[in-house]
Amino acid sequence: MQRLFSTFADGWPGAGLLVMRVAAACVLLIQGLFILRSAPSIGQTALQVTTMAGGILLLAGLWTPIAGALVTVLEVWKAISGDGDPSTSILLGTLAGALALLGPGAWSVDARLFGWKRIDIPKRPDHNGPR
Repeated sequence: MQRLFSTFADGWPGAGLLVMRVAAACVLLIQGLFILRSAPSIGQTALQVTTMAGGILLLAGLWTPIAGALVTVLEVWKAISGDGDPSTSILLGTLAGALALLGPGAWSVDARLFGWKRIDIPKRPDHNGPR
């Protein structure tokens, strides 16, 4: 994962990525719950559950490139197949694709697991003094 992103953005860019992740994930989860409540077919249920799983991964910032690519493909599929509003699917697919390319940011599980680690080496005591 570290090879995909040179750094995990923090500060304002990291906050922007966090907002993108939360917004995309919330819409994916709410949309999935509404569709699942309407007793869809098995195929639609599998599609929604997979999309919601991708939304949960995006929300946590875990495996973001994989989750973003998965959600992008599923949302493009929804837009082409005519399930629901295509503009919402295009927007969610674009957000997920951008997150897959940009990374999750510093406030994510990916950053904790795969980010740069800082190791502080303590100073050695000076033994050249008087004895």
